[in-house]
Amino acid sequence: MRILLIIGFSLITYATNAQVKLLTLNELDKRIANGKDTTYVINFWATWCSPCVAELPNFEKLRLANIKKPVKVILVSLDFKSKLQKEVIPFVQRNQINAEVYLLNEPGQQQYTERIDKKWSGAIPATLFVNQKSRQLYEKEFTEAELKNTLLNLK
Repeated sequence: MRILLIIGFSLITYATNAQVKLLTLNELDKRIANGKDTTYVINFWATWCSPCVAELPNFEKLRLANIKKPVKVILVSLDFKSKLQKEVIPFVQRNQINAEVYLLNEPGQQQYTERIDKKWSGAIPATLFVNQKSRQLYEKEFTEAELKNTLLNLK
């Protein structure tokens, strides 16, 4: 019985620490629309993308530096939905990512890339900076300094 309690507690802890949920573009749009005074930094990445993985700590640093400001860092994985439990959640937990993490729940890449930004080729990493005044997409790997400067210079 004690072993079952330990296993059960471990599973609960695992599930709570790895906050990765499915997200549609409609849900993302609603989230952005509700945050009228908020700037969103939305990074599109995947576990299999080396430049994406390399830049993830920079987004965590940006999140921490802006924790008391109206800035939200959202990480959107473009991994296949079938990879959520076995790859994405363990990756997020292993790398101690505490930003909001979602897995995009959309059927076709061409449709979602055009909807996010008509100029987006679909390459990742890609980061979208959005507030009431501006919507800018960058197809590149960001350094910590570049992220900070891009956020500061957002018009």
